[in-house]
Amino acid sequence: MGKEAFFKCVECNEKSVELHRDYSNGILKITICESCQKPVDKYIEYDPVIILIDAILCKAQAFRHILFNTSLNIHWKLCVFCLLCEAYLRWSALHGSERSSDPADIIRYTKEWEFYGKFGLAALELMAFCVGVLSFLSLWMSCLHGGGVEFRPLLRGLLLSCYGKVLLIPVVIWEHDYSPLCLGLIRLFVLTSNSQAIRVILNCSRRLSLAAVCFGLLSETLIAQACRNLPWSIQDLWTS
Repeated sequence: MGKEAFFKCVECNEKSVELHRDYSNGILKITICESCQKPVDKYIEYDPVIILIDAILCKAQAFRHILFNTSLNIHWKLCVFCLLCEAYLRWSALHGSERSSDPADIIRYTKEWEFYGKFGLAALELMAFCVGVLSFLSLWMSCLHGGGVEFRPLLRGLLLSCYGKVLLIPVVIWEHDYSPLCLGLIRLFVLTSNSQAIRVILNCSRRLSLAAVCFGLLSETLIAQACRNLPWSIQDLWTS
């Protein structure tokens, strides 16, 4: 027999074996949670735009719907797309103001290789962030509760909750003098979403999820600083 699938009530986080029952003539009846006596997942009747708005508002119910009650598996594609946006911003910040009068200037190709270097650096920093978060949560759960954590749903939740980086696209399109402020606000929003995803998946306190995000951010910062302090730079590596 196959493993029985469980869903989660978006209101109280209790398990449920079904979200709705399908009767004849296309009639659906939403399952009521036995614990809180509310619909297990009210979002199955909602328009995707409403779900997206609630997710942007970091509502726990919307996060539970996305993480537990859907088979959304675009986290790796979303991750690569966001990394491309971030790499382009870093690359354009270095060379966006440069102009070359020589059509045959080799710098055109040098810049392209530098873009790949920026992509690699952004991927390394994201990996350091995820490893830091997962390591902190694993140590915390093993020390206090004597158990471990499932890395796969946490990693999926962390990558999906980085959807805020899609807002980097309008920053690229509408360049202006206060881009650093926009980038800072986007970063804050992504970290808030990461914290909410951890809180929903583990059903833990807000303090624990914030501490895990802060530890991941510290790991990311240390890796980024270490790369800057290396005797060789990524730019030198790609242009050598």
